[in-house]
Amino acid sequence: MAAVRSSRSRSFRVLTGRDGSRLGSAGRAGSTYSELVQSWARIALAATTTAAAGVGYAAGVERRRWTLREATIPVLAEGTRPLRVLHISDLHMTPGQRDKQRWVAELARLEPDLVVNTGDNLAHHRAVPAVMAALAPLLDRPGLFVFGSNDYFGPTPKNPARYLVKSRRRIHGRDLPWRDLRAALLERGWSDATHARLTVDLDGVTVAVAGVDDPHLDRDRYDLVAGRPFPGAALNLGLTHSPEPRVLDSFADDGYDLVMAGHTHGGQLRLPGYGAIVTNCGIDRSRARGASRWGVRTWLHVSAGLGTSPYAPVRFACPPEASLLTLVPRSTSTDAASVTPASAAADVG
Repeated sequence: MAAVRSSRSRSFRVLTGRDGSRLGSAGRAGSTYSELVQSWARIALAATTTAAAGVGYAAGVERRRWTLREATIPVLAEGTRPLRVLHISDLHMTPGQRDKQRWVAELARLEPDLVVNTGDNLAHHRAVPAVMAALAPLLDRPGLFVFGSNDYFGPTPKNPARYLVKSRRRIHGRDLPWRDLRAALLERGWSDATHARLTVDLDGVTVAVAGVDDPHLDRDRYDLVAGRPFPGAALNLGLTHSPEPRVLDSFADDGYDLVMAGHTHGGQLRLPGYGAIVTNCGIDRSRARGASRWGVRTWLHVSAGLGTSPYAPVRFACPPEASLLTLVPRSTSTDAASVTPASAAADVG
């Protein structure tokens, strides 16, 4: 009888877990599963919070962190004094962007010898007065411009994933008043380099210029400006909005010293240690912003620009920027460009 009670007692203890065996193991397994679920929940929450913070920073802070980038590029003829060229691109202006307008206007304090605007000024059909207000103090300086797709057509909502894959499909918004903008810039003395060859005198320094219409829209007709540039110029300068290789190759083959472009937004979203995710054109990611060589003789400078589409108002690791280029003679340098770290808006002037 005692043996029976002992057996029943052991059975009861096993069922209730009093001996710490079966039920104890099950309890530990349940606890481990619960802890695993909680760990994954914490990771998911942290990832979501980090992503939300990143989007908030990219949309609320960085896209308004106006920045001046400086570089020295050896492209001038021997014996030429240095030239300071201010490169502005991709304003994507809307009427209410007063902070951007004020910051661009302050760039006049840099007193550049020449201002170059490589297009995509407009992001709204009523933005011409805002663009002219931003550029007004700079219009007293010699200036050149070509237009981009977002001078001709307004932005439209797009699936952000489309920026990550190459596509020939173009979705255009409403027509923009580019003719009004062109007339206003010409009236103030700037020159339209679109499919034109011209020269600019900068206090005795001759700059020969040729430009094309936006290759992103297949509007470029390099044949209209093809040929060797002006032989007596201290600088032979090519202008395009989108830095498509076919256009860059043509300028390089003809012997241009420097080609200036915009369009890429520097990638707009960059990853630390990796750089631009995409360029939205045919050049490689390493050339998405700043100075680089194109061929043996020609230098390329791509501006990361000052704006974004209203439908993709984010920048990450790629603040909006204007560039101040100091051009120097080839013979007084190591023939390598030097770049000064980008400075914050407060440093302008």
